[in-house]
Amino acid sequence: MDWLLFEQLDRMRWMQASMLDAVGLRLPETPYRTVHSGNGVALRRYGSDSEGGPLVLIVPAPIKRPYIWDLAPEVSAVRRCVDHGARVYLAEWRPAPPHYGLAEYADRLILDCLDAAEAERAVLLAHSLGGLFAAIFAALHPERVQGLGLLAAPLHFGDATPVLRAMIARLAVEELPDSLPGSFLSAASANAAPGVFLWDRLFDAVRSAGDPLALQSHFLVERWALDEFALPRRLVAEIATQIVGEDRFMRGLLEIGGRAAVPSRVTAPLLCVIDPRCPLVPPRATLPFLEAAASREKIVLHYEGDVGVSLQHLGPLVGRRAHAHLWPQIVEWIARTWRH
Repeated sequence: MDWLLFEQLDRMRWMQASMLDAVGLRLPETPYRTVHSGNGVALRRYGSDSEGGPLVLIVPAPIKRPYIWDLAPEVSAVRRCVDHGARVYLAEWRPAPPHYGLAEYADRLILDCLDAAEAERAVLLAHSLGGLFAAIFAALHPERVQGLGLLAAPLHFGDATPVLRAMIARLAVEELPDSLPGSFLSAASANAAPGVFLWDRLFDAVRSAGDPLALQSHFLVERWALDEFALPRRLVAEIATQIVGEDRFMRGLLEIGGRAAVPSRVTAPLLCVIDPRCPLVPPRATLPFLEAAASREKIVLHYEGDVGVSLQHLGPLVGRRAHAHLWPQIVEWIARTWRH
């Protein structure tokens, strides 16, 4: 594998992103301040210190930059939570050493964020692979999780996630570089599911053409997609083998730091957003976890798709229909969960 080529592709995509920024194709993010910075993660704090509402920790996917949670004012999950009185923190993944794996991303770094926020407990909100990290953390530390909200999160693998399985099929784990270039992950995704990662995006652009807001959103997502993020070798290897390949988490065989991470140890109120049409994370990749968790309260919300989201997997975060119909229910669930 010519890893140098993919590193050069990363740099080219960053240059493309900078040019798009120069013509205004990235909107200002909601103001925040960094309250913790460590090896592998920084912690953002949104809003003022005077808030006394629910404490929410957002756990993004590690593959690209986290502002997909705050893409534009009208489709910002961050602003939704802040506007409803939550004390919002966001784990911003930073470059990490090659030996960082699930023990860091699904345990220690999230724990560091909660400690930095001086939070005995928090409501965790997470999307995609961030949802995997949050779910594992909730199994390891049920006493620190007030509620667990998972949006399009893959948790059960094998036949349930054929696209992800195809992505790792040709991955030679023993040949991985210290940092896996983001452009390699994008190329592997497009090769495994060109319909999802290429043609559907083009179709979304065509469908958005007659709607200026949808077209703006589409291109904002496309600009965000250029913000590749290199991942440490151990994390990629462990996700590929232990999670996607062997499905250890759902099988109750995953160990983190000598401790078992078992779905049945998750006790916090649980909310899952699923998309019945999504081939990347279909419902059968999430619902078995919902059934296995020991949570007394379990809620399933269905996302029905949007125009202007480029990649439908991102729709629960940036879709206008999602913000009109799903997010009012999510923020109400956060408030109710925090009260109890």
